[in-house]
Amino acid sequence: MPKNTKKTDSQEYTAKDIFVLKGLEPVRKRPAMYIGSTGIEGLHHLIWECLDNSIDEAMGGYADDIEVVLLPNNQVRVTDNGRGIPVDIHPETKVSALETVLTTLHAGAKFGKKVYQVSGGLHGVGVSVVCALSSYMRVEVCRDGFLHYQEYYQGIPKARVKKEGKCSQSGTTVIFQPDKEIFQTITFDRKTVLNHLRRQAYLTKGVRLKFEDQRTDKKFVYDFYFEGGLKTYTKYLAGSNNLIHENPFYVAKEKEGILVETAFQYTEEQEGYEESFANNIFTLEGGTHLTGFKSALTRVLNDYAKKNNYLKEDDENLDGRDVRIGLNVAVSVKIREPQFEGQTKTKLGNPEARTAVEAVINESLTEYLEQYPQDARAIVMYCLLAAKARRAASAARQTVLRKGALEGLSLPGKLADCSSKDPAESELFIVEGQSAGGSAKSGRDRKFQAILPLRGKILNVERAKLNRMLESDEIKALIIALGTAIAQDFDISKLRYHRVIIMTDADVDGAHIRTLLLTLFYRHLKPVIEQGYLYIAQPPLYKIQDGKRMEYAYNEEDKTEIVEDMRKTGAKNLNVQRYKGLGEMDADQLWETTMNPANRSLLRVNIEDAKEADNIFDILMGEEVVARKKFIQTHAKYVKNLDV
Repeated sequence: MPKNTKKTDSQEYTAKDIFVLKGLEPVRKRPAMYIGSTGIEGLHHLIWECLDNSIDEAMGGYADDIEVVLLPNNQVRVTDNGRGIPVDIHPETKVSALETVLTTLHAGAKFGKKVYQVSGGLHGVGVSVVCALSSYMRVEVCRDGFLHYQEYYQGIPKARVKKEGKCSQSGTTVIFQPDKEIFQTITFDRKTVLNHLRRQAYLTKGVRLKFEDQRTDKKFVYDFYFEGGLKTYTKYLAGSNNLIHENPFYVAKEKEGILVETAFQYTEEQEGYEESFANNIFTLEGGTHLTGFKSALTRVLNDYAKKNNYLKEDDENLDGRDVRIGLNVAVSVKIREPQFEGQTKTKLGNPEARTAVEAVINESLTEYLEQYPQDARAIVMYCLLAAKARRAASAARQTVLRKGALEGLSLPGKLADCSSKDPAESELFIVEGQSAGGSAKSGRDRKFQAILPLRGKILNVERAKLNRMLESDEIKALIIALGTAIAQDFDISKLRYHRVIIMTDADVDGAHIRTLLLTLFYRHLKPVIEQGYLYIAQPPLYKIQDGKRMEYAYNEEDKTEIVEDMRKTGAKNLNVQRYKGLGEMDADQLWETTMNPANRSLLRVNIEDAKEADNIFDILMGEEVVARKKFIQTHAKYVKNLDV
């Protein structure tokens, strides 16, 4: 018998050690469980939760006017002209229904079948979570001709619901201030809010969504209103690219209690957009509804191609990649009880959603192809061309690789590698020029920092094919150093460094090289960005010296502050040096200011809005001179520290 090693007397464990979190305490204790994170994404999720309630009123036909306002002091106001949250006494909680909804998890009308047929916030925790994570919240309700309000502090009511005069229309207003004790930042991003509102306006046709930013003296106002719904949204996704077919596909049809709305448009731009929604919630990771669309699209186009002799008996079928080249599609379902993965609702899991979407697309797309034969021919021929290009590219890629373009994946000689073999702690600095590369090699920590110097400006891959790219020694060296391979052989799990840092000069040439590298990563190594592994180094712009005292400024504000501080302490002979190149710093200075993890500042590259990022790369790196000229003229006034 093994010896009993359980503790008996040393540590008491009784009922008093079991902690019961009451009310909204669990939310404040573990906020990430409810909003995904306490970073910038979780912060904005507070707005989405409030907005969901207003959108639910609109989907039910009770509201047609919604407003989101960013107020001073990091407050937000969300208003709708819906029915207003009930304020009468709840039969179970014995307090106002308003207080019950705001202070109780899993409380709301969305669990019943009568008030909301479909809704985004079916978990019933949204607005109460916002209340819990706000240092201050005020909710105003107009119902039955009277204005009622209640205020809360960190989820706790300050007093009972009060009646404050009369009001002419119904609706709900939520004002909240995120708790700085909870969040890493409580400053909202205007563009993030605008992008979300734009999507919601497309999805809720006929409803006006107003946005206002009152945080500065110059107020910013923007209104969204679309009658066309998803049909209009696909035009937005397609942008200014040349269309393959004239009439966009659109259907809105109910199947077994699920409303399916889908629209798509093909363009000559090979990279398209596939966006999906469930009860107006943007399902970033897709789900069963998007899977159902993809399956039906491939099946219907293959059937049409065979029926009309575009594909012969012995021809290889079009696959999913072929039929989605240049495709801009939005798939939306309204479903009574959606099953999301987690409270942040990024993926739909309902099997019945796939069945419903497949059935609707099978029927409606077949009718569309018969109704518009010219469009049908254009789409099928484009897909066949994509299939031919895919097979040719695959053969060309294999030929390129067989010819030894990557030379057996031996590490390039110019790479000064680190000794660590653990990608999680390893860093690769991509450095402009031999001079800066020399300083970086001398100043680095050899254990975990690798240096790859590049000579000059790399190839603009926006206009180059794979074989031309792999003829570039600089690009080939970078791909080999990363270890991921490229194109269909790309494997993010083989990435040798989990911090890939672009370190270029702070001048026009440095900015150009940085843009060329970002284009390479965005177009051909995008998972490196998506996984959060790509960074941009932030070297100082100025060295400010007064005798033996020396400080570095990373922007104009830093410089002004340091200079003023030095003058206050008696400095008279200040020397302010503007760095134009990394090579102007010796190894110790480069380590101290830009490479030392204890002191440096790194800018992580992310893609919050893939549509906007793609458009910008097309404009900056593509062949359209007029579009690039217009972009430069529009944004030139925002440029700072431009060296000429």
